[in-house]
Amino acid sequence: MHSIPWLILTIALGLASCDSDALTGPVSPTGDVPEATGWRAETLIEGLEHPWAIDWLPDGTALVTERPGRLRVIRDGRLVEEPVGGLPEILAHGQGGLLDLSLHPDFARNRLVYFTYATGTQQANRTALGRGRFDDQRLTSVEVLFEVADDKSGGQHFGARILWLPDQSLLLTIGDGGNPPISHAGTDIREQAQHLGTHFGKILRLTDEGRAHPDNPFIDDASARAEIWSLGHRNIQGLARDSTTGRIWANEHGPRGGDELNLIERGANYGWPRVTYGREYWGPRVSDKTTAPGMRDPKVVWTPSKAPSGLAFYTGEVFPAWQGNLFSGALVFQEVRRITLDGERVVGEDKLSIGQRVRDVRQGPDGYLYILTDAPRGRLLRIVPD
Repeated sequence: MHSIPWLILTIALGLASCDSDALTGPVSPTGDVPEATGWRAETLIEGLEHPWAIDWLPDGTALVTERPGRLRVIRDGRLVEEPVGGLPEILAHGQGGLLDLSLHPDFARNRLVYFTYATGTQQANRTALGRGRFDDQRLTSVEVLFEVADDKSGGQHFGARILWLPDQSLLLTIGDGGNPPISHAGTDIREQAQHLGTHFGKILRLTDEGRAHPDNPFIDDASARAEIWSLGHRNIQGLARDSTTGRIWANEHGPRGGDELNLIERGANYGWPRVTYGREYWGPRVSDKTTAPGMRDPKVVWTPSKAPSGLAFYTGEVFPAWQGNLFSGALVFQEVRRITLDGERVVGEDKLSIGQRVRDVRQGPDGYLYILTDAPRGRLLRIVPD
């Protein structure tokens, strides 16, 4: 009568053993880290349903996406009850739904809001980029600027983070499509992260009209998707740019173990799934290689997996000692990692324990850090000096 509980315990102990048996390589995996000091979190808004992203209008009004497919307004410190109208049809399934949100750099003039979402059906879906003009109550002139070329099944690994560059082009992350047994072109779909003929497992660079940027590294390769900027990614959930140096940072999910922080460069290959510190969810290693010629090594490897989410590069005046640090959310660990940099090197980590699944981390226009928590009644938190 006790065989099933003992079997569950045996499997759990086996998985824990696999996680502790981390792969060795050029980067030493990071486990737990000390608590950061001198801060506290205050709750500003409650009752958001699985919020995913936040951005601020010039007048201080905030827009927040909810994964089930609603765009919400926070005005004068209060959540407006009626959602913003005008969104296209959105597939809310698994990890998919209404996802990232970012205002056009020239929003004050053109009022354009960009957003990513899942579209299609549970059996055939893809990541899409849309935009609309915000008139304070709804989006008008809504159009689809870009869709991933190939569809996939299931509700995994949409990517979907947006990052603007100084020339008003944007980077868009696309996930690898999911875990086995999800397939594409006769093989595990995740293998497409190494193939230039698909968008899966890539960072794309697009113009603000949704077209391939003319400076893209593979634009003259007839066998490649012209939009590709970098490849070999699993599922990037955070993008941030250092405006002083121009360095672009990304965090991405590994499977079990092997979450990564990467420094993103034009045309670079980040290895997934040929090179990884991660293991399959059922135990064995995904690859026996943690580094390989022609593939970029991560700057940080998180094992066990913290499930990284939003990423922010801090430049505010509220926490002077944090200037130049990265802040990476964590869904599973329910925290934010503060990552100290020395140029391109990571030289330290500590954590801000939140106690709830962290979905997005942003620096607000007032210099504070803001956090969205992923829950049926999610919250908007502000990090303030203690």
